[in-house]
Amino acid sequence: MNHSIRPGQPMLDTEGKRIQAHGGSIWYDKKEKVFYFYGENKEFTDGKNGIWTWGVRAYRSKDFYNWEDCGLIVLPEPEDRTSSLNPYTAMLDRPHILFNEKTGKFVCWCKIMNYDQTQTELVLTSDSFLGPYTVVRDHLRPLGMDAGDFDLAIGEDGKGYYLFEKVHTETIIAELTDDYTDVNGKYSSHFPHPYPPYVREATAHFFYKNRHYLLTSGTTGYYPNPSEVAVSDNWHGPYTVLGDPCPEDRSQTSYHSQVSSVFRFPGKKNLYVAVADRWVPDCMDIPYPFYADYIEAMFSGKVPKEQLDAVYLDLAKKHGLSKEQFARFSGPRNTSLADYVWLPLRFEEPSEQYPDGMVFMDWKDEWKIEDFD
Repeated sequence: MNHSIRPGQPMLDTEGKRIQAHGGSIWYDKKEKVFYFYGENKEFTDGKNGIWTWGVRAYRSKDFYNWEDCGLIVLPEPEDRTSSLNPYTAMLDRPHILFNEKTGKFVCWCKIMNYDQTQTELVLTSDSFLGPYTVVRDHLRPLGMDAGDFDLAIGEDGKGYYLFEKVHTETIIAELTDDYTDVNGKYSSHFPHPYPPYVREATAHFFYKNRHYLLTSGTTGYYPNPSEVAVSDNWHGPYTVLGDPCPEDRSQTSYHSQVSSVFRFPGKKNLYVAVADRWVPDCMDIPYPFYADYIEAMFSGKVPKEQLDAVYLDLAKKHGLSKEQFARFSGPRNTSLADYVWLPLRFEEPSEQYPDGMVFMDWKDEWKIEDFD
């Protein structure tokens, strides 16, 4: 039995197996008083067999510490090579689920990276959180855009919002249709950047004292980077960038993790939990400046493609990578062994030092929900 949260340590379910709910989110059933943690099932993703994600898996818990495996709630379709749920021909990422009070449906959106280099959305609905889910929209290009990492959120009036990275350019905040299965055409754009690693992705939205906060990461693939917090009084901004919530982390990697969502804990005044993945725990010794420089060289257009391999080697030498480190960085990504980093957020009210307030994600080797009011 677990009695605390230990960030970065392997999370095991009640049967002693690694929890597979990556790029995950937490949903709380108020009636049943049960927590559900769900995300990408990476149990077969060893980086060699061509499997990206084997459906969406969910876990349930009454105490937030011990999680029971509920199985797959969105099933893969390995026999249909045209399906967005085929784990060999499409790459499913970051499922997010909303409950629509008007329709009584659970609505699940999934990012699909297609092997033709396009990125689309898959939308499914169900009468129950645990499924079965039925596809209602496939190959959706919201607003005609390639859509990357995203979050879903609901306003106090019940209106739904879809916050996503327009691939390698900017962040888009789009309004959803009344049934939450599509966008309605109204949107705003934020944080424009010329190319990775500066483009913001993995947007996680949350409310605090009637203000909108966005917690995002840079774009460096599975390798972590500095997070960034922004705040606004309105859904569509303008947003003020507050900075890195992990200033004490000298590795510049958000404690070697990438936040996928922020969960407001019920019954607690100010307990907000950043839910993050530590995608490559075996590469924590590889310095952030190395892969940030490489990503910039790859996407800036300043280096011809035929010269990238040579630049890669030069950067490895510049940043002091050993041959063994370079081999690990260049090798397959076994994300079935990815870990989780769950940390409570700390809020600083507006002051002379923090004119717009600030949000911090402090490292804790261990913490308990009982420690919060």
